[in-house]
Amino acid sequence: MKQKIAIVAGGFSSEHDVSLRSAKGIYDALDKELFDATVIELPKEHNKALLAARLHDLQHYDYCYITIHGTPGENGLLQGYLQILGIPFNCCSVLPAALTFNKYACNHYLSAFGINIAHSILLRADEPQPSPEEIAQQLGLPCFIKSNVGGSSFGCTKVKTLEDIQPAIDKAFAEGDEVICEQLMVGTEVTNGCYATQEGLVALPVTEVVTANEFFDYNAKYNGEVQEITPARIPDAMRDRIQALTKKIYRILGAAGIIRIDYILENNEIRLLEVNTTPGMTPTSFIPQQIEAAGLNLTEVLTQLIKTAK
Repeated sequence: MKQKIAIVAGGFSSEHDVSLRSAKGIYDALDKELFDATVIELPKEHNKALLAARLHDLQHYDYCYITIHGTPGENGLLQGYLQILGIPFNCCSVLPAALTFNKYACNHYLSAFGINIAHSILLRADEPQPSPEEIAQQLGLPCFIKSNVGGSSFGCTKVKTLEDIQPAIDKAFAEGDEVICEQLMVGTEVTNGCYATQEGLVALPVTEVVTANEFFDYNAKYNGEVQEITPARIPDAMRDRIQALTKKIYRILGAAGIIRIDYILENNEIRLLEVNTTPGMTPTSFIPQQIEAAGLNLTEVLTQLIKTAK
């Protein structure tokens, strides 16, 4: 009999529609001879009855492929529910998911292991906040202000002037109750995927991200305003360092499934941007591109992930 797969998408954040596009990419790539797949969309609004019905549906599946880019699928909430039910899934468990979803906590945790990160300030909605002058003094300008608990560049601003700091903070708070103000890192942006097999970790080819926009924003990610060069135009030695670092971070976090880690290469140093434990799987996403560049087949990679899930 075919294994029944629930591709769980949607969720409560601004990334709801992006998640649905990832779900379609996964559905299209799955081996229909092996798997009977259905996309289960969690509602964007907190409709208690509808959400409860959709979660109840998951009990009838053999495996869940979580492709929610935001809460509740990227922060560990859904993973905890599935673990209680004993349903295997594709990504990391509760603690790594919760940690990586919080950019500030994750980056500072990894810095204790020698990972190079940018200086940053955490703001919480219910706590006193530093003034724009204090933020500029600590981080310099330009700096980045973004949600600490979101992704896909929603609510993210590259701030160039003192007057723009507070509006950027307000914009970021619209995405969640924590905001991270981060020092600008100048250099080449790259990203690297990694996944686990029974034989060990596989680091995919590195992608170089080149955009004429102020930064790798939503339009660059999803509307084609970017060059995504795979493999990246970097020396082989730097590629090897990036892939080794990606594997190191994967192990430190106790990750599972496919993850993607974003970096800035600055003065021959590899500086961490963020870790993504449910990376995008749309036709324009990095992971499908890197899998193809590695000479691998997305269908076979997904089959391997499902078959080796715990």
